Amino acid sequence: MNPEGMVAWYYQGEGLKLWEEAYTPFNLVPRPAPATAPQMAGWFRKKITTMGDYKGLKMRIGSSLGGKVYAKAGGTAVLIPGAEIYAALERGVIDACEWVGPHDDMKLGLHKTARYYYYPGWQEPGNVNEFGFNKKAYEALPIDLRRTLDHAVAAVQVYGLTDYHVKNAIALERLKTEFKGKVEILQLPVPVLGDLKKLSAEVVREESEKTPMARKVHASFTKFRALVGPWDHVAEGAYHQFVAV
Repeated sequence: MNPEGMVAWYYQGEGLKLWEEAYTPFNLVPRPAPATAPQMAGWFRKKITTMGDYKGLKMRIGSSLGGKVYAKAGGTAVLIPGAEIYAALERGVIDACEWVGPHDDMKLGLHKTARYYYYPGWQEPGNVNEFGFNKKAYEALPIDLRRTLDHAVAAVQVYGLTDYHVKNAIALERLKTEFKGKVEILQLPVPVLGDLKKLSAEVVREESEKTPMARKVHASFTKFRALVGPWDHVAEGAYHQFVAV
């Protein structure tokens, strides 16, 4: 889901309850932190026209699940620290990379290393970062301070999400104007997105069957996505496709 859908699942669905259950063995209380989503699909040194273009492709990708999808497509997922991505892509050590979105990508200078910038960020459309509090320390707080902390976390998430929304918009416009002719902003071909969707479903299903907790989370997430998906389509889908731009 997109960031709004993810937060809705945490606060209006079972997401936060399941998250807390999963983290209890680690003595942690999790809370949503600012989202850096939706993200871009990444920077590529060559065009992607068919799924066959992924074969043999070495890509830096931070998403574990996304990396497994690329592996199924015949590519290789490489995990490289952020500070080393620029040099690796510039020298051809890797063929592609994804970092975050236009703002953070330009801070790393990735627009100077590869020509083709693809969207949508199918691998991380609604990733949410996290705060983790020591469970014993959190529960030792008076109830009013616990609630204050929870509300502070929620406020940080809102401010962070809106901050990224604006910064990415500004950076995207810079790419279109200042780097016109040097950078091409392209949508992944529809058939490619369809195949990636199928492979993604396979990966998620395989991962969800590994533990009882994973099965429980996947069942809840899938049910909630099926609930809000039709509303997203009716309320915003056609609007963004035909009216907003």
